[in-house]
Amino acid sequence: MTPNVLTSREIADGWRLLFDGRSTAGWRGYRKPSISAGWQAIDGSLVRAGDNAGDIVTSDRYRNFELALDWKVLEGGNSGIFYHATERGDYIWQVAPEMQILDDARHADGKSPLTSAGANYALHPAPRGIVHPAGEWNSARLLVNGDHVEHWLNGTKLLEFERGSADWKARVAKSKFSAMPLYGTASEGHIGLQDHGDRVEFRNIRIRVLP
Repeated sequence: MTPNVLTSREIADGWRLLFDGRSTAGWRGYRKPSISAGWQAIDGSLVRAGDNAGDIVTSDRYRNFELALDWKVLEGGNSGIFYHATERGDYIWQVAPEMQILDDARHADGKSPLTSAGANYALHPAPRGIVHPAGEWNSARLLVNGDHVEHWLNGTKLLEFERGSADWKARVAKSKFSAMPLYGTASEGHIGLQDHGDRVEFRNIRIRVLP
């Protein structure tokens, strides 16, 4: 498959690209009007390539959707995919759930399933052995339909949960997010990509809006 190009089947199924492979169009900094120079389109990838890049979000907001993308980190790399991000927090992670991106083998967060690659960060653990090593591409899929959420990585469903359920509330209450009243409460918002201080690359970023 040619990177950053939709197939005729994908187009027919309602998918559209969030990254054209050539520019940062359609993205801006979290709580900022534009995107910083720390994010660049390089060789067909959207890359967190420079210092003080900052977290970025899509120009548009989404409610129910299926998001798919490829990501790659270097050794020890850390990043994340946010959804239903509002700009009511000082930082995106204070309001938006996160699908973790990580080099499990070399980053300290990889020691815990709650913070390893593919986890719903700090709340729902991801199974071991699914993520590809640093320097290799991983294919992530995030399904958000009402309160139902699924995390997929490299063709394997890692986890699913219902936002707002008794189980969800109990997990939040035991986490650092218990001190953040807006966390995970929005039913619509931006897609976000995290700057955690490490180089991370994204490609084939595409979304399909659900009814």
